[in-house]
Amino acid sequence: MALKVLSALDTAKTQLYHFKAIIIAGMGLFTDAYDLFCIAPIMILFERVYYEEPESKKYVIPPIVVSTMVAIALLGAAIGQLVFGRLGDKIGRRRVYGLALMIMVLSSIACGFSIGTTRTCVLVSLGLFRFILGLGIGGDYPLSATIMSEFANKRTRGAFIAAVFSMQGFGILAASTVTMVVCAIFDRASNLSANDPTPKEADLAWRLILMIGAIPAGLTFYWRMMMPETARYTALVEQNFVQAAMDMEKVLELPMSQIVEDELLSPIPPPYPLHSKQFFRRHGRDLFSCSFTWFLLDIVFYSSTLFQSHIYNQHLPKKEKMNAYRHAFEVAKLQAIIAACSAIPGYWFTVYFIDRIGRVKIQMMGFFFMALVFLALGIPYYEYWDKEINNSNPNKGFLVLYGLGFFFSNFGPNTTTFIVPAELFPARYRSTCHGISGAIGKVGAIIGSVGFLWASNGKKETKEEEGYPEALGMTASLIVLAGVCLLGMAVTFFFTRETMGRSLEENENDD
Repeated sequence: MALKVLSALDTAKTQLYHFKAIIIAGMGLFTDAYDLFCIAPIMILFERVYYEEPESKKYVIPPIVVSTMVAIALLGAAIGQLVFGRLGDKIGRRRVYGLALMIMVLSSIACGFSIGTTRTCVLVSLGLFRFILGLGIGGDYPLSATIMSEFANKRTRGAFIAAVFSMQGFGILAASTVTMVVCAIFDRASNLSANDPTPKEADLAWRLILMIGAIPAGLTFYWRMMMPETARYTALVEQNFVQAAMDMEKVLELPMSQIVEDELLSPIPPPYPLHSKQFFRRHGRDLFSCSFTWFLLDIVFYSSTLFQSHIYNQHLPKKEKMNAYRHAFEVAKLQAIIAACSAIPGYWFTVYFIDRIGRVKIQMMGFFFMALVFLALGIPYYEYWDKEINNSNPNKGFLVLYGLGFFFSNFGPNTTTFIVPAELFPARYRSTCHGISGAIGKVGAIIGSVGFLWASNGKKETKEEEGYPEALGMTASLIVLAGVCLLGMAVTFFFTRETMGRSLEENENDD
């Protein structure tokens, strides 16, 4: 159905509302990244507060605790993507959008108020609140992508969605910066040496870091609730063509004469249900490519992001020489450097090139160079990169290569896997299919982050990491990640369709 309002959206010039929508939708991704990626330095503070033994001066948090805290938020995100993605198609993007954000705000605050002072009680309550936080984070993914894709014109749609997703990089940077600031303030106030027991005030530090994550999301809640429903949902799903034209007249400053239909149109029933042979015949390949590439990407991205400190341990001072605040500060500092120097530039390279060279080429290129980076890090890891074995100073080339891996994940599949599902599917199933793709991706994130944490320790690994059984070691783990990247490149080449320069309706009707 060729509707005037949709044609006007596809050809509309870039206007102020487009940038306003990027900020409103992007702050959700900002908060998502803040909440997910602040957990690594927080676990350091948690370890010192609840697992320190003052007599022996040892503090080792069991790996099962770290794994659980990481995985439980990702599990919540996977469920949230499925539930909120489907609700976005059933009752509307706008109605569900505010709910997902409210869950994130309240659960971020609740994480800081994790109940009790005993270790077990705090762990259980923190795990519960992080699971609920994950539900809100998961709900934000399909709704942000879908809303931005349905507001954008076809010429710059990829850049707009990529700009929304780029806020993830700023969220990682903000999580690191807030951690550094909080830890520096507490460190200065306490005046601790490395040999002093960790004070009880450190328990307040990690709670404060978690609660600050509620601020950016809360600031955009009003503007989310003021957003109109997207014209594509109103016209194609609710089939209220007049309301769609009225909404677009307000936000995109288009005259009604250009977007209202000349005659009253009769509602058209959906041609096929979601779980039908016709849906899978027409969109099964797209759903497979979006889901599987996202799954493979998240195995790699989350394994190397959530446990950055585990990978570049050799570039940190010995933890026995640092108090709790300084240890968390140093981890957050390296995380901030990687985000500022490689992750954020990668996002913005995608913003610039996505509508020039296309989604498929960028995704394949990103997977390919990520594989090269992991091979270059993994094959000579113990012979060249590991300072413990070679009795040498930390090699800065390791961090350069590691940063390149992040650059090409963001100037590559980490961004494109978020964009493509918002462009390929019919309006009545768009949010659902994006949610399915993202949920399968989060399963990959759980496998990657938890699996890498356990697999990268082995008999050649230094004894710095206690509590882990013998496993593959760093070389084999990094080579496995390289293989996952090459598989992602192959799946992209054989199954992913290009969506650049086409309207959403052209993409959904292409058998």
